Amino acid sequence: MDLKLDADELNACVQCGLCMPHCPTFRVTGDETQSPRGRIRLMREVHEHDAPVTDEVIDAFATCVQCRGCEPACPSGVNYGHLIETTRETLTRAGKLMPRWSRHLFFPLSHPRMLRVGSLALAIAARLRLVPKRFGVPRDLPLRRRRHHSSGTDVYIFTGCVMDAWQRDIHHAGQRVIEAAGFGVTPTGSLAPCCGALQAHAGFTDDARHRAEATMAALSEDDRAILVDSAGCGAAMKEYGHLLATPEAQAFSARVFDIQEWLADHVDKLPTVDPLPLCVAIQDPCHLRHVQGVHGATRTVLEPFVRRLIELDDDGLCCGAGGAYSVMQPQLAGEIRNRKIVGINHVDPDVVASANPGCSMHLAAGGVETEHPMVLIDRALHGGH
Repeated sequence: MDLKLDADELNACVQCGLCMPHCPTFRVTGDETQSPRGRIRLMREVHEHDAPVTDEVIDAFATCVQCRGCEPACPSGVNYGHLIETTRETLTRAGKLMPRWSRHLFFPLSHPRMLRVGSLALAIAARLRLVPKRFGVPRDLPLRRRRHHSSGTDVYIFTGCVMDAWQRDIHHAGQRVIEAAGFGVTPTGSLAPCCGALQAHAGFTDDARHRAEATMAALSEDDRAILVDSAGCGAAMKEYGHLLATPEAQAFSARVFDIQEWLADHVDKLPTVDPLPLCVAIQDPCHLRHVQGVHGATRTVLEPFVRRLIELDDDGLCCGAGGAYSVMQPQLAGEIRNRKIVGINHVDPDVVASANPGCSMHLAAGGVETEHPMVLIDRALHGGH
């Protein structure tokens, strides 16, 4: 079966296995087919030797978290992310990985009114304990949300879809922090309601391309920076150049910054305040650490505003959230999270700072107190309130 893989990317893997200790599914299962090396070997067998796509092969690809923790560890520079996304796209088109009807589940993400109605219904159901706990849906989803307001045109804050419906308070906190540094902010709101990250991870790459094109068109009137406070969304938008393979997409991606990444260059403009009396452990979201490579900025912006920062001794191992992974693979996601929680408990922080909504919700469902870095900084700037 032709998996539509780039031959150079596929052949870059020399099967050395240095990636395996950094793979969360291999760490949990010990199964070779649940590792990057094993999955690439299966890709080769299917793509080059027309091996049958059995249930076991499908399971190997379906259970990948797509954390891309293997990439920094690879001495050959294998772009595993591109390989697994293309493989999942091809298998999904063939109806082997995700059923075709499931693409409609992502439809509300690009229709804000529909998403708001669905989120309200989910919030009520969660409060009534009608949502299975394994889905990790918070029981305190907001019933009402404060509206977005623009304060200027220096930068955009990309508000997205699920995060805007469930965690809009993080956008507001981030906006207040950026404004405290002296910049005017325009929240994107309904102008660009979805970046396409979840669709790409699920294998519906054509839908992801449509969302990327719509996002670019909506934010193309000027060249101001686009700040993203969700690591997964930021990683997806920074890879529009690869997704669409156009100069316009590459130029757009150059305007995209993780909000901590951008603020790190302007942190000296923030007021000097008393730090929060907290010991904060930093959980680096995979798409911030392994894909964007800007996780150091989180330390730069947080350090002046908390009593102490604590590092986790796990080399950025995935927490198991993986976009919709915790819903699609709840057992594996839970086992991966348990390993992460052991490391968190070992350093015993007051709170864990996580710059990705999926990670924070997944960890919170496991009993970990989490906050977005922007929320902590905003709290410090406003006297701990």
